[in-house]
Amino acid sequence: MGRIEDKLQYLKAKNEKALIFYLTAGDPGLDVMEALIYGLERAGADILEVGVPFSDPTADGPVIQAASQRALKNKTTLSGILHLIEKVRRKSDIPIVLFGYYNPVFIYGCRKFAKRAEEAGVDGLLIVDLPFEESPELRRYTDACGIDFISLIAPTTNNDRIKAIAAQSGGFLYYISITGVTGTAKPKPADVKKEVHRIKRITSLPVVVGFGITTPKEASAIAPLADGIVVGSALVKLIEENSRRADLIKKAEKFAADFKKAIKQN
Repeated sequence: MGRIEDKLQYLKAKNEKALIFYLTAGDPGLDVMEALIYGLERAGADILEVGVPFSDPTADGPVIQAASQRALKNKTTLSGILHLIEKVRRKSDIPIVLFGYYNPVFIYGCRKFAKRAEEAGVDGLLIVDLPFEESPELRRYTDACGIDFISLIAPTTNNDRIKAIAAQSGGFLYYISITGVTGTAKPKPADVKKEVHRIKRITSLPVVVGFGITTPKEASAIAPLADGIVVGSALVKLIEENSRRADLIKKAEKFAADFKKAIKQN
């Protein structure tokens, strides 16, 4: 059993929901990100998604696209990100999911990437543009290294496809609560409830909901409907707006604590 499964089972036993945050690695810098990770964990983050910057992030909205561009200008590399995670592992066991696109992994080399990710302490992998039909070329290496392959489920995904995806997934399923890119629309609780229920009739894997959750109030409405929620663009925007402030970490901790409080009140 890995860190992701351990954490989700622990939360389920306490009747709590997972609070997952997404950060773009290298924005504003990898050294700052290390401090942000520790701060978010102190404030109640259960799992972190570490975004690998890419020049053409087609699933991301303008906030995360801009963060990717800033990170690339900072010369952030996949190798540097894995080194950062290795440093974090000396102090923290928070589950970490690498979130990104296939090109950087392919260029790095699938076999080499899997081995290095395992060494660094990566727990899960979510490759936005790698459909499950094509995933074996990477998973033949990452599965052998014990890295959970996490899949996306969209509102348009039919039941047969959900069943096929779930049978090949690990960790949790990430339900995209809107049709569109990240941070550009608001999820409707009634729709999320219906769709998560549909997914859970098909698989026993935990289901977390992301895309469009930007406030503690929204988190409070969505969290009871699933096993966890993902907050991305709102945190990335806060980091951008406060990147040059000495109290950035404190502000990020307050941001995370407000979300944790909101989802624990249910």
